[in-house]
This record gives sequence, C-alpha cells and structure tokens, in this order.
Amino acid sequence: MTLPTPTIGDRIRERRARHGWSVRHAASRAGISHASWSRIERGRQAADNRFMLADIAAALECAPDDLAGAPVPATDRAAMSAQSRVYGIRQALVDIDLSEPATRAAPPIAGLAQTAALVDTLRRACDYAGAAQMLPDLLRGLHATAGGPDREPALRLLCEATFIASSVVRNLGHPAEAWLGAERCRAAAEATGDPVLIGYAAYARSSAAGACGSFRRSLTLAARAVDELRPHLNRPGGLEMAGSLQLICAYAARGLKMPDDSETWIGGATELAGRTGETGTMGLFFGPTNIGIWRVGIEADGGDPARAMHIARAINPSVIEANFRQVFFYADTARALARLRGREGEAVRFLLVAERLAPQHVHTSALVQETTRALLERSRRAAAGAELRGLSERMRVG
Repeated sequence: MTLPTPTIGDRIRERRARHGWSVRHAASRAGISHASWSRIERGRQAADNRFMLADIAAALECAPDDLAGAPVPATDRAAMSAQSRVYGIRQALVDIDLSEPATRAAPPIAGLAQTAALVDTLRRACDYAGAAQMLPDLLRGLHATAGGPDREPALRLLCEATFIASSVVRNLGHPAEAWLGAERCRAAAEATGDPVLIGYAAYARSSAAGACGSFRRSLTLAARAVDELRPHLNRPGGLEMAGSLQLICAYAARGLKMPDDSETWIGGATELAGRTGETGTMGLFFGPTNIGIWRVGIEADGGDPARAMHIARAINPSVIEANFRQVFFYADTARALARLRGREGEAVRFLLVAERLAPQHVHTSALVQETTRALLERSRRAAAGAELRGLSERMRVG
C-alpha cells in the first residue's frame, strides 16, 4: 500500500516536535498567531503563502523547501522525468567550473547555439523534462567550447544556459541547485564583461536567494545590480534588465515586510516599462503586463488577496506568449481566490487553466498542491465538483 505523501502541515508538525517546542513557542518565533500555526499543522489552512512559509522555516531552523518538498504525481510521467533529471543538471553545474579545463572535445558553436535555443523554447513552455534532458550535455559542451577560439559566443550562451538551468531546478523545488546554477551564470557573465549580462546573472542569483527564503540577500543582490546598471541603460537590454531587477526588489521587500519600499520599486519598474513597452528581451518578458503578473504574486503572498484580485482583473496574460509567465498569473490568482470565501469555484477554474497551460509546472508546485488541498478540504462539507476531484487526483491530494 502506498503511504500518503506528507503535507506541508505534517512536515511543520514533525519539525516542531523534533525541537520539542509548543505551538505557541514556535509561532512566536515565526511572528504569526498560534491559531494560524495550529490550523496549518492540522490542514485547516493552506500553507501556500511563500512569505509565511519562509517565516515558519526560519523559526524551525530549516529551509522552505524542507517543508514544501517537491511533489511529483505518479500519474504525470513527464513531471517524474523532470525531477529524476535534477541530479544530472547538478552534476553538470559542479563540473563546468570556468577555472578548470574541460575534459571533453569542444563541439561546434553553431550546434550549441541551436540546442540552447531549443532548450529556451522548452523552458518557456514549462516543458521541464525536455529542458532537463538536454541541459547537462549543453552545459558541458559550452564549457568545453569556452576554452577555445569561440570563447566569447560560448560564454554568452553559457550565461543563458546556466540561467535556464537555475530557473528549471528552482521551479522543480530545488533552490540550492538553483543557487549553484546562478553562481555559474555569474562566472560566465563576468567573463564576458557585459554589464547587462552581469545584471542577468544577478537576477538569477536574486531569484535563487528568494527561493531559499533569503529575502534580505535577494534584495541586496538585486538592488546592487540596479545601481550598477544605471550607467548602462542605453545598452541593448539595459532598460528591461533594470526593470526586471526592480521587480525582484519589490518582491523581496514585501517578503521583508517593507510594503512602502516594495511600492517604490514597483513604481521604478513601471516607469521603465513605460519606456520599453511589452518586450521579450532575454526571455524575461519585461513590460506592463509582466509587472501586473508580479504584483498579483506579491499581493497573494503578502496577504492581501482582495487587492490581488483587483489587479488581476486588469491583466490579459495572453499578451505574453510564454506559458511560464502565464502559469504564474493563473496559479497566483487561484491562490488569492481560494482565500476569499465564495470564490472557490473561480479558484478551481484558474487552477485548471494553469494546469492546461503548464501541467509539469502545476504538478510539481508545492504551493499549487496546498491550494488544491485547501479547496478540497473546504469542499468536503459539500459535494466536491468533478473538476476539483479530478485535479485533486492528478495532484495526489486526498
């Protein structure tokens, strides 16, 4: 018989018991009410708020991913394949130290460029299994080519490939590996001397730090990178990179409970978006629509679901032709809806759209699993709809 997958609440309770702490003591360390902590442990409140989860993890002296885990539904073979390939990506990232010589022959740069473009296409579609399968060989090939006559284009491609690797493993629930990928991205960017690429690497590092629950580090890295980019805003991608970094700053500041600072950073990004319009530069899709998507996520995690919904109503996510941005909009809006009484049906519909757009992302998201679990628990007092039951089965939530 297959044992049920531990919930986030189960892991929180186990960690607290390991310390021998009462609910009141643990909750006081996290700065949340003991009633909320108790409800989360008992599965009566979803632990699908990144900021609160980071506070709880810090109180329990562990990482957020120790509590969230990395859910992989047995029915989703692609998601299972993606998780199984994280080890190979990690090993490749360990091996591609630019201070060390390559141990393989350098492939032609043209073929590597084609592979990198395909991997980026897969990442944008949230096909993590496809991207993860190709990344290790691509990373090693670029490392080898960076030691030869095609060093400059190979380094630029290596910066992109390590950024993608960091993004893929972070979205699969492995923030420490994401940090390693971001560090390799920094090494490649600094070797090019391109200030925009150095900002790109700072974006990867800031994202990984935030995923680890280190919002202070995330804010420091991103804010410093914004300052360093100011003299280079006229370079191709400079405005878009600076704006994207300001969105990271806004998110991290909200995680640090500095809402005024967060709004200031949003304002700076909005000013830049007024100059750039909608863009696809460097696969970041900076522009007014993406700012709106970030704002929904910030409010969903910042504890203001009504404001998140107000922002979401003005957004057309299809403006961005990339599933990996659209899925965040639908999943984060669903989290906000799930916290508003009487909006459960809408929350389920948004989750289903997210699942249709990016099934691997949804099926490997601990936050989506928690939202689904909370909706199912609430619906048990009535007859759960067929759509919610189907989603719960696919997410292995019971």
